[in-house]
Amino acid sequence: MNFGYAKVATYTPDIKVAQVDYNKDAIKVGIDLAVKEKVQLLAFPELCLTGYTAGDLFYSKTMLDSVKNAIDDIAEYSKGKNLLTFVGAPLFKDGLLYNTCVCVFDGKVLGVVPKSYLPDYSEFNEKRYFAPANDSLSYVEFGTTQKYQAPFGKNIIFAHENNQSFKVSCELCDDLFAAVPPSLYHAVNGARIIVNLSASPEYSGREQTRRSLVKSHSLKAVCGYVYANAGDGESTTDCVFSGHSMIAENGQILSENKPFEKGLCVAEVDLEYIDFARSKVFNQDFGIENKQYYIAKFNIDESGENAKRTYDKTPFIKNGEEQFLIDIAAQGLKKRFLHTNAQSLVLGLSGGLDSALALIVAVRAIKLANRPLKDVLAITMPCFGTSSRTFENSIKLAKGFGVSLKKIDITKSVKRHLKDLNHPETVHDAAYENAQARERTQVLMDIANMNNGLVVGTGDLSELALGWATYNGDHMSMYAVNGSVPKTLVRHLVNYTANNSKGKLKAVLLDILDTPVSPELIPSNNDAIKQVTEDIVGPYVLHDFFLYCFIKLGFSPKKIYHVAVNTFCNEFDKDTILKWLKTFMRRFFNQQFKRSCMPDGVKVTEISLSPRGSFRMPSDAVASLWLDQLENL
Repeated sequence: MNFGYAKVATYTPDIKVAQVDYNKDAIKVGIDLAVKEKVQLLAFPELCLTGYTAGDLFYSKTMLDSVKNAIDDIAEYSKGKNLLTFVGAPLFKDGLLYNTCVCVFDGKVLGVVPKSYLPDYSEFNEKRYFAPANDSLSYVEFGTTQKYQAPFGKNIIFAHENNQSFKVSCELCDDLFAAVPPSLYHAVNGARIIVNLSASPEYSGREQTRRSLVKSHSLKAVCGYVYANAGDGESTTDCVFSGHSMIAENGQILSENKPFEKGLCVAEVDLEYIDFARSKVFNQDFGIENKQYYIAKFNIDESGENAKRTYDKTPFIKNGEEQFLIDIAAQGLKKRFLHTNAQSLVLGLSGGLDSALALIVAVRAIKLANRPLKDVLAITMPCFGTSSRTFENSIKLAKGFGVSLKKIDITKSVKRHLKDLNHPETVHDAAYENAQARERTQVLMDIANMNNGLVVGTGDLSELALGWATYNGDHMSMYAVNGSVPKTLVRHLVNYTANNSKGKLKAVLLDILDTPVSPELIPSNNDAIKQVTEDIVGPYVLHDFFLYCFIKLGFSPKKIYHVAVNTFCNEFDKDTILKWLKTFMRRFFNQQFKRSCMPDGVKVTEISLSPRGSFRMPSDAVASLWLDQLENL
């Protein structure tokens, strides 16, 4: 395993009811396919050795003896295959019949887990045949030439000898639908992956219910959930089984075989991420910890190929949520506006993306507050580096939304300030650039004071992560509406608004989207934009991806690099990714002091860097551990 990934799969064999040897051979086909794909964990459906629909044939000693022999054969077949395999089978033990999950590895049965909750409603009548699991642990004998004892009980964790995170438990079908599923106990007691061997028939609405349950349960248990469902070959006397199988991870479906699809369903479950997520929510007493579990050891070789999992290139963008996100930000701003008894919302309008989104939110907030649009005061403040394009767009945007607009040219004020400092206008250093940003903030604050207003911050999450903001300049406001909105999502939300607008407003929004992102603080001789932010600090699509992996997923720099190379292989080469990842790590640590005193602002996305609740880091934390890891790649 590399970077904490376990490669897992499901396989639904085409079976024949009660023809055990045929089904055994079909299971072997699935094992061979999984080995070819270098899968480490493979799950088959419930009762797949006989068929879930065998009915009263489950009582047949002839069939049950055949099942026992088939398990021994499958166990022997697993020898040397580096594959943890879970097979559904009926087993007779101590005068009772059980619906079980049999785990085999490297020539032996590691353990047998009986089903806890037996459905006895609608088309299900398992209580007719099977006994439910109890809390006791016993043993069952396997082996042909050499007999051995395998543990039998519902509280078994299959644990890798050398990887403390690779721990697996199982439950069967209706166990998942129970009010208190066994897997909750398994998860709290250390299992990171839950295997579910299921036989869930199809009918209207069942597919969506099943998918929703697997997603939500993997989120609740903070685990990888491997759901293997019965399919072709089951009796169709009353129901049809589709083989709808899924692999989920902490609320996300990683891979899915849709109903009636064939073949392996494969995914790489991130055990490191599960550990990271659990460290935040499993740090309390649930009252179900420390149950007596049998630990069955296995030792899969993890020195194989590198993990190949790719991720969403724009993880902050969730299609269909656009208006909802705008409304979240607007509701936050409305509350602060009304609470402070403000009479206006004041914001600087640059003709760029961030201030465009801030204006979109401010307009929505002022409408929610049942106040006239004129109470939004948009201030455009051209200076040395302002291009005619962005200046004109700021005016068009304010007019397009119907808000109040004021133009204040700050060139003379900044020149006077530089003169007071004996700073040459020809020296375009940080003081030269920041004087403009701080003058704009002073103007906004003073106008807010004059109009009983609230200064609306425009800086976004990407800029906060990189520290790409002037301290006490655009860094400061009275309420920041973009503070947890990264640049990729800012662009997406502005584009959404453009597509839902008409006429001149739509045209100006589209032109803003087409304008290079720039602070516009350096003069240009030909009125072109001289500073392009992404040429200086790097592509925002990469930085937003880095940020998500670092904060949300808890990845190390080395792992971020690995998944970024996999994910962006067609857009950026390895050296480019490494260069900007080093920039991200260096700036993220060095610029924390700006985030330590950032203004209030609504949390819109999964990530906020607010020091008051979402992310806490001392301003003098040292980045060397993280940067050294990248230097040693």
